[in-house]
Amino acid sequence: MSDLAVWADGRLRDAAEPVLSAVDHGVTVGDGVFETCGVVRGSAFALTRHLARLVRSARGLGLEEPDLDAVRTGVDAVLAERPGAGRVRITVTAGLGPLGSGRTPGAQTVLVVAGPAAPPAPVRLARVPWTRNEGSAVAGLKTTSYAENVVALGAATRQGADEAVLANTRGALCEGTGSNVFVERGGELLTPELGSGCLAGITRELVLEWSAEAGLPVREASAEELPYAALDGALTGDAHLAISGSVRTFVPVVALDGQAVPVGPLTERVAALYREREALDVDP
Repeated sequence: MSDLAVWADGRLRDAAEPVLSAVDHGVTVGDGVFETCGVVRGSAFALTRHLARLVRSARGLGLEEPDLDAVRTGVDAVLAERPGAGRVRITVTAGLGPLGSGRTPGAQTVLVVAGPAAPPAPVRLARVPWTRNEGSAVAGLKTTSYAENVVALGAATRQGADEAVLANTRGALCEGTGSNVFVERGGELLTPELGSGCLAGITRELVLEWSAEAGLPVREASAEELPYAALDGALTGDAHLAISGSVRTFVPVVALDGQAVPVGPLTERVAALYREREALDVDP
């Protein structure tokens, strides 16, 4: 645990030190929100955008807005303690609560942790049998209730993949367990629309913005444009895949369901563009 730096309750803590109550609502029922930032040149990348999404998720969950000044203090503290970290994780929970779904009003729990991360690399995807519920009360929110993702990723890992990819209840392509998905076909790069139930990923957002500025044909798909079966095109050579995430950045998919798939030319251009723009500004 020596490669971690932990900030809680307003100060740095030893990584092995207990910092949560046994009845913290984030522990008992997953009542919390979080953000994970990649670290670029010693700074949390796109921190302002991540904090804005943290606030949106808190509002969507019915939590009080987090103290962003305190969060920034925590981020600065852990990165000063671990300047070589690859990621920063910010977690906000409802704090002390009952052993049930109801909340007890009180102070939130705020944790910030810096730790290592593998460098961006091409990924292998696997389809899994479960679906995202685009009509869920927490659809599109980045909450700490991650059990579904743990199960789906475990299934993908057992197939030799690095990430799982899920449909929604309507049979549309949705997202990965910790990533957004892109499909390159017909000279365009498409990503599922937010109504599919996918998370509004920060890297996804930047890919769309930067590609538009560069004149590249990258866009959000319409509601019916990307069925889950669109993934089949990667196996026949009619499509190419990529995923995005705050630590992974934007990377190509090189295998689907155990079968090698080629990287698309537009995917390669967008990946190069992302690397170029990321190097120019750590808080775009």
